Amino acid sequence: MKKIGIAVIGAGAIADVHVQAFLENSKYCKIVAICDSFLDKAKALSDKYKLDAIVTDSYKSLLSLREVDAASICLPPSLHADISIAFLNAKKHVLCEKPLAASLEECDRMIKAAEENGVLLAAIAQNRFKTPHMKLKKLLDDNLLGDVLHVTVNSLWWRGDNYYDLWWRGTWEKESGGCTLNHGVHHIDLLLWYMGLPERVISHISNLNHSNSECEDTSTSILIYPKAIANINVSLVHHNELSSISIQGRDGCLTIPYEVGAASPLNNGFPERNEEKIREIEEKYNSLPELKREGHSALIENFLKAINGEEELLVSYADGRRTIELISAIYKSAYLNEAVSLPLKEDDIFYKKGGIASVMPHFNEKTKSVDNFSGEVKITLGRDVGK
Repeated sequence: MKKIGIAVIGAGAIADVHVQAFLENSKYCKIVAICDSFLDKAKALSDKYKLDAIVTDSYKSLLSLREVDAASICLPPSLHADISIAFLNAKKHVLCEKPLAASLEECDRMIKAAEENGVLLAAIAQNRFKTPHMKLKKLLDDNLLGDVLHVTVNSLWWRGDNYYDLWWRGTWEKESGGCTLNHGVHHIDLLLWYMGLPERVISHISNLNHSNSECEDTSTSILIYPKAIANINVSLVHHNELSSISIQGRDGCLTIPYEVGAASPLNNGFPERNEEKIREIEEKYNSLPELKREGHSALIENFLKAINGEEELLVSYADGRRTIELISAIYKSAYLNEAVSLPLKEDDIFYKKGGIASVMPHFNEKTKSVDNFSGEVKITLGRDVGK
């Protein structure tokens, strides 16, 4: 079987993660090109992994290359749609980093291009490919916790003020949002994977500690389902980054990082531990297999196998679009200071390309901007999200 030729578009920090994951799946693919508008970054990434690949600063030069079967998009959010569509129209499969696009309108243009050209469009949601979340999804599918009543999502991160010195970060136009879009997106995707879209959302956003960003660094949202409530807290001001997801069912609860609970009522209505139910949940959880591969590596393996027709794509463009729909509704609710119903309609300013950037308030004005951070740049992908 011919190996799938991969072009990595963008050579920033997340591209390094993609390159490692493709190399771990080298039985299915070969990296044939690295592209970045800063040519030295593309060359440095290629050299780091001793790749036998084209190095270029023009993605357009790769569109007609037969060696390129798929593009891995590792760019600022505002660039995702147009460049993805260019590759889709060239009949190349596309794997796009989060968020899928900066607006619902752009998501729908990407989806249309994928469908018209008969190629795959996949979204990055690597935390679905963590053993605890796969197990929790199975428990929910099997209704082991009973009807879900309440979900608490804490997507808690910490970033220094200089995080926003990078040229595209901290602007509604280029980053397309703050912590909700670019950090909370991970946990929001997981919540939607578990629960689907809510009927309504009520949100508030603020910038508490990042003076070089126009966008929010904290957000709090309440999601209203027909028979359940969820709340999402996203932050860039939490020093210990202790993120979590807690699912409270009628019969028991499960939290990631791992904690199980179940209660029964005493004769006065106060709780006592339901040891039998706790044991049932724990036994089912522990009986489920550990994933052999996790994170980006596992997601990319699925993407490659889906191209070859060996597996169903596990994170589709519909999943990526759904996340953008909820985040767009969160921003709309915060802007209007009122509850917002879903789905959003095509004539809504918060559906349209550039709509969010055109109306959202600037908490600050960006005064510092650098092309690249100096020295080796390490990134974290969210502590505790998969423990």
